[in-house]
Amino acid sequence: MANVANLYQGAAVSTATPAELTLMLYNGAIKFCNQAAVGIEEKNIEKANTNLIKAQNIIWELQGTLDFKYPIAKDFDLIYKKILNNLLLANVKKDVDRLNEALEDIRGLRDVWAKVMKVAKTS
Repeated sequence: MANVANLYQGAAVSTATPAELTLMLYNGAIKFCNQAAVGIEEKNIEKANTNLIKAQNIIWELQGTLDFKYPIAKDFDLIYKKILNNLLLANVKKDVDRLNEALEDIRGLRDVWAKVMKVAKTS
């Protein structure tokens, strides 16, 4: 069953538009943050660390795609830096409050992105 899910996910990624890929990345970061929160609550340092690093890697990837010829990229860069700082501190201190701050920002970005995608489809 896991192989079927992996094949489906691979097909979804390979056929996704850039906008859909961005949404998938936001959703992945949220998923890994949620798993890290469980790891922190369970006092499972390895689980928390692994998932926080996965979330950080996604945010770094998103940050790396910014095109600074557009002024809005500076705003996204600042938000990504804030998220990365909170993820790092959450990992070092196993701090759920910092993790929740990062999650709130990621969810906000994801929700705005989803709305932009919806508007773009109807235009």
